[in-house]
Amino acid sequence: MAGDVLILHGWQNRRPEGHWQRWLADELEARGSRVRYPQLPEPDAPVLDDWLEALDSELAGIEPAGLTVVAHSLGCMLWMAHAARRAEAGAAGAVARRVVLAAPAAPDVLRDIPEIAAFAPALEGDTARRALTATAIERPVIVASDVDPYCPEGADRRYAIPLGLDFVQVRGGGHLSMDDGYGPFPLVYDLVTR
Repeated sequence: MAGDVLILHGWQNRRPEGHWQRWLADELEARGSRVRYPQLPEPDAPVLDDWLEALDSELAGIEPAGLTVVAHSLGCMLWMAHAARRAEAGAAGAVARRVVLAAPAAPDVLRDIPEIAAFAPALEGDTARRALTATAIERPVIVASDVDPYCPEGADRRYAIPLGLDFVQVRGGGHLSMDDGYGPFPLVYDLVTR
């Protein structure tokens, strides 16, 4: 059993049936995990502060040692913004045991889309690495495709290597979305339950 699991969706996502995050929530709940899979506010025109407030509400009262966070796409950027805000506030201590970030978008791609430009990472380099790794007891892991249009340079080169994160590549997986064929996604289930 994975304990508590918080699933964070991406841009324009209304947690549809058939999405791998919905499948993951159902699988985990069936095996006794406590799953939080909130609908974040205004998914078509998200406001970073509103999403951060919703994230804070979801994290309230959860024991970090028993929490796994699974984020996809803009949900990854939300988690990175949360990490940056905690670092800027001088917050100490992890808020999760494990963090799995699936298909994070590149900053330049985000900045080119007005509706989500505010989600581009505020921190870079060692500052970003320290902020992100401080959110979790275990080293966070990036799961990404080698052909993601939202991160054309590759999430390994953009995030995993410079931030010192674990990396799992999915060959030919696109943005790891329903359109790319990701309903059931056993790889992420295994990362959550290991």
